[in-house]
Amino acid sequence: METRRITVLSAGLGVPSSSRLLADQLAASAERQLRAAGFDVQIDVVELRDLAVDIANNFVTGYAAPRLAEVIGGVEASDGVIAVTPVFSASYSGLFKSFIDVLDPKSLDGKAVLLGATGGTDRHQMVLDYAMRPLFSYLRTRTAATGVFAGPQDWGTTDDDGSGLAERINRAAGEFARLLEGPQPGRKAAPMESLPFEQLLAGISGSR
Repeated sequence: METRRITVLSAGLGVPSSSRLLADQLAASAERQLRAAGFDVQIDVVELRDLAVDIANNFVTGYAAPRLAEVIGGVEASDGVIAVTPVFSASYSGLFKSFIDVLDPKSLDGKAVLLGATGGTDRHQMVLDYAMRPLFSYLRTRTAATGVFAGPQDWGTTDDDGSGLAERINRAAGEFARLLEGPQPGRKAAPMESLPFEQLLAGISGSR
């Protein structure tokens, strides 16, 4: 059984966070639909707020701390990315953009991406098409046609007309899952492990 690895990026700042809640629901729907299609699924959830200091230090020093480097490597090795941000000043959050900026610009080339955003009013929903989609188009990702915006009125609703949050999540996750079903041009090899010199020397000695 083939495995699809998905990295979920949540840029929510609060605890609990509506961005994390939306990210979890998108991931759960994508996993369910991929498993129904015969794939095994590995999901890694990243709370960007936990990396805020490391991200800032990376800009100043040019060096990614071990925890941040591990997350960056995970994004590069994943088949797909679910990216969810709260809306600030009619755009993605500074934390979200800062994390994207520390990535190698080529690391998302060809990778399947599902976009999500949360905000306090529906007036912010265009952030998906006017801010997030251009960003990921620049990074040459294969972005699902449908993105999901969730406002305060979406949580706890059970609309039957196809406009409810659950319906939108399932539709967007389905498009994302279909992007992940074929060959994955965006998959990067996992970084090679660097072994201690003593272990390398022991291996050389043992092979004689």
